[in-house]
Amino acid sequence: MKGWRRPRKWAVLGAAGLAVLLAGCGDVQQGAGQGRYLGLPEAASDRAPAMGQMYVGSWIAAFMVGALVLSILIYSLIRFRRRDPQEVPRQVRYNLPLEFVYTLVPIVIVCTLFFYTVKTQNLVQAKADSTKVHQIDVVGFKWSWAFNYMEQKNPAVGANVNAVGTIESPPTLVLPVNEPVRFNLYSPDVIHSFWVPAFYYKLDVIPGRSNSFDVTPTKVGTYAGKCAELCGTYHSAMLFNVNIVPVEQYNAYLKGLQAQGRTGTFYGPLQANPQLQKKEGN
Repeated sequence: MKGWRRPRKWAVLGAAGLAVLLAGCGDVQQGAGQGRYLGLPEAASDRAPAMGQMYVGSWIAAFMVGALVLSILIYSLIRFRRRDPQEVPRQVRYNLPLEFVYTLVPIVIVCTLFFYTVKTQNLVQAKADSTKVHQIDVVGFKWSWAFNYMEQKNPAVGANVNAVGTIESPPTLVLPVNEPVRFNLYSPDVIHSFWVPAFYYKLDVIPGRSNSFDVTPTKVGTYAGKCAELCGTYHSAMLFNVNIVPVEQYNAYLKGLQAQGRTGTFYGPLQANPQLQKKEGN
């Protein structure tokens, strides 16, 4: 048993260090603002930093666990290697301290990751002030997108307007920078998924159910959007562009849609979704 005293001490110290480092992994990149996180696209929303920190923290935890396991493995291979071909290493069982350590460490890891996952989820799914938020009803249908800008109460626009895409002509979603937006998601046919990678967030678009989330765009520019759910034959064509612009340009774009006669709302074939029929007052 003497040969096990040293590795046991190292195992206990390693587990303690892992627990301490994991406890702080959720604050990685705190205050970093918008940027890139280990291969993720450049962030363009107020919810993206929290997701980026969770992503980086999870990778740090994974690297730490891998390094600890690899270190113990290498140490054991060197320290307890067979020096005499005829010698059989002593078999040690029922080592209570070691069993306690390799039971405790996974529990600490899982609980820590669970805590930061819930914390991040609450931040990302928090709702903005409903009196100040721009509402956009997003409709995913086979095989494109419709964006209904619910701006009837906006004095700069004064009407609900829409932009509808096709397979041949993907639509453009225009958003005001630094102002909260609420996306209400609908589908009249099959399950789609509304995804703007620069927001670090996506949400399913499910027939018969209204999903919603709030986000504040934070960086002017053009970004890609797509359907992240394999929804059928032309799933790959369900693309759209996202233009984040100053609020004056946003209002001017909506006035342009109004001038083109794109007033009202578009929800696709209503007969496929009773919920949308009700929303339209049919």
